[in-house]
Amino acid sequence: MKLIGYFRSSAAFRVRIALNLKGIAVEHAARHLRKGEQSSADYAALNPQKLVPALVLDDGSILTQSIAIMEYLEETHPEPPLLPKDPVGRARVRSLSLIVSADIHPIQNMRVMAYLRQKFDQTEESAFTWSRHWIETGFDAYEAMLTRSAGTDRFSHGDRPTMADLCLVPQVFNATRFKVDMTRYPTIQRIYDSCMKLPAFDAAQPSKQPDAEP
Repeated sequence: MKLIGYFRSSAAFRVRIALNLKGIAVEHAARHLRKGEQSSADYAALNPQKLVPALVLDDGSILTQSIAIMEYLEETHPEPPLLPKDPVGRARVRSLSLIVSADIHPIQNMRVMAYLRQKFDQTEESAFTWSRHWIETGFDAYEAMLTRSAGTDRFSHGDRPTMADLCLVPQVFNATRFKVDMTRYPTIQRIYDSCMKLPAFDAAQPSKQPDAEP
């Protein structure tokens, strides 16, 4: 298998963690998003959305969208599990995952910020303010869901990482870049710290990727 990503992509970061946790070795390739390499004709043929990540399977099949890729990995490599066994727990983990992957990340990622600057004459600081707002809105809800549920333990759900944590950790990295005050989110910060003590998370972080830049 080959994972096509970008070192700073939150979505690719999620998938790298999943691969590491499950002990799946893949070839890594990069498309530099700031240089527009994801828009090249050869990559568009693989992924018409022109986004990362894309997972190229050994049979040539192409999987896109990080949540779908993680679900595929869960189904084909079930150990260690990224989802709880009980239906309610699985739904809770998916809900937490979607707060990040569907409600926070899409409206504060690089292409949205670029559109704000280019089409609406927003400054870098105003674009950052936009991003902070949506990260904080999502984190307010995530923190509340953590503190109000008995399902929260060392991690977002239970005592081992789930898909929710794989989505949360990259978003905390983004929150730091956008100067979000993480003291507002003590439970999120505690879970993030627990995750980053694990080799699978640490090895997946942006600064440790072959295409990493300052």
